[in-house]
Amino acid sequence: MVSFLASAALPLLRMLSPERAHALAIKALAGGLVPPATKPDHPALAIEVLGRRFSNPIGLAAGFDKNAAAGPALLRLGFGFVETGSVTPRPQFGNPKPRMFRLNEDQGVINRLGFNNLGLDVYLKNLKRFAGRKVPLGANVGINKEGADPVRDYPAMIHAVSQLVDYAVINVSSPNTPGLRDLQSEAQLRSILQAVAIIPNRPPILVKIAPDLSRDGLAAVVETCVEEGVQGLIVGNTTISRPPGLKSPHAREAGGLSGLPLQKLSTTMLARAYLLAKGRLVLIGTGGVFTGQDALMKLEAGASLVQLYSSFALHGPALIPRIKAELMIAMRSAGYDVAQAAIGKRAQELSESI
Repeated sequence: MVSFLASAALPLLRMLSPERAHALAIKALAGGLVPPATKPDHPALAIEVLGRRFSNPIGLAAGFDKNAAAGPALLRLGFGFVETGSVTPRPQFGNPKPRMFRLNEDQGVINRLGFNNLGLDVYLKNLKRFAGRKVPLGANVGINKEGADPVRDYPAMIHAVSQLVDYAVINVSSPNTPGLRDLQSEAQLRSILQAVAIIPNRPPILVKIAPDLSRDGLAAVVETCVEEGVQGLIVGNTTISRPPGLKSPHAREAGGLSGLPLQKLSTTMLARAYLLAKGRLVLIGTGGVFTGQDALMKLEAGASLVQLYSSFALHGPALIPRIKAELMIAMRSAGYDVAQAAIGKRAQELSESI
């Protein structure tokens, strides 16, 4: 039923602008118009990490439900986990429209949304609707474009969400907030993490990084995160680069590129992070996951969990059961009895793909 309804609605949504279609999708989910998945996950897909059991490693990335407005509906679609946000302390309109573009010919998306969201107060109210959940929930936090103090704001945000989520993500890698990516520098990141470290009863903390980091920059981020007690990294955010061969007329739009064109870069950076971390950090891989084979590649590169964004936006809820079924087939074909056995098995090979 999920597959049928999603397939029927997608052509209509694609007739609308990407941002309008996205807003309607959130309303449909919040209104209970998308039925839940009913088939339980195969035990072989389960992953135990961050002190939680994930029934499957396929999650929804931040950016889809910035305000946690879709409520428990997202948790019932079959994801192994859901990450909401990014949220900022104060409401923020973001950048001028149009600011989101489908690259249909390339299976990608470019956005320059600029952390548009309704602010922390609305976000916290919505998060409380997730109480009693069985699926792990994450909160992705950012800072406002104006009047921000990262060392003040990130800890305050994490403190606010700490009792409502299973993990929290410090987003220092969106390309659409001026100066945000500078926070990935060793000195600035360390200051933020030291301020976060004193929060009592905080959930597991992850840092979301850009796929555009240099080798030295990535190494510095990994070591800083380990030294300051971070539990993991999300690799990675959208890219400001444009790989050769893009066909869409929107390919030259400013903003962060996600989807299939990001797959190779993000997977290479993931594998490099895995080799640098040496088991000291949990990694979540995102960027260009459209099939079960793509998901397996992320696991083999070193991810314990995998996130979708563009593929879910382009193909809808019907993608979730398909990608899990394909992952099972890909695992069996590669000789893995359980998903956890695949983690990092091709990291050295995949770290050299670009």
